[in-house]
Amino acid sequence: MGIFQKLANKIILYIYSRGKVLYEENRYDSYRKKYQIESNFRFNGNGILFYGNGKIVIGKKSYVGSLSTIQATPGHCVKIGNRCQISHNVRMYTSSADPDQDFTIQKTKPIKAGDITIGDGVWIGANVFIGPGITIGNNAVIGANSMVTKNIPQKAIFGGVPAKLIRYKNY
Repeated sequence: MGIFQKLANKIILYIYSRGKVLYEENRYDSYRKKYQIESNFRFNGNGILFYGNGKIVIGKKSYVGSLSTIQATPGHCVKIGNRCQISHNVRMYTSSADPDQDFTIQKTKPIKAGDITIGDGVWIGANVFIGPGITIGNNAVIGANSMVTKNIPQKAIFGGVPAKLIRYKNY
């Protein structure tokens, strides 16, 4: 490969990466306009998706990692407290299909829906799923690769599928 081809490749790569950054920044700005997000909240990576016509309210000095998704359906809210650390590839949904039904029947499927509330100082590890109607108490920890199907008390450390109590914090 000649010197001009290498230079052209570097220029194209630079333009592509800069365009990708601008695209993400523009998308994140649109989330700030649509939802109630504190100015010092951090979109910590690429591919973060917030969607739905419900409410998303996020407190001060929190962040959400790459490839995470938050869905807020009409009439429902996702509320994230202050100083929360939400890792990458975390999923939060205020509505989902109700699992207690026959999926082989072609008709309107019942929906399970509810608000999601995450207290202050919560740490959520990578690859966590949080379903509709869940409340996570202040200073709780959710271990990586967990599925949260019931409310989590404050100062508790939960993990697993489904997430179970590991222990309470010692302070």
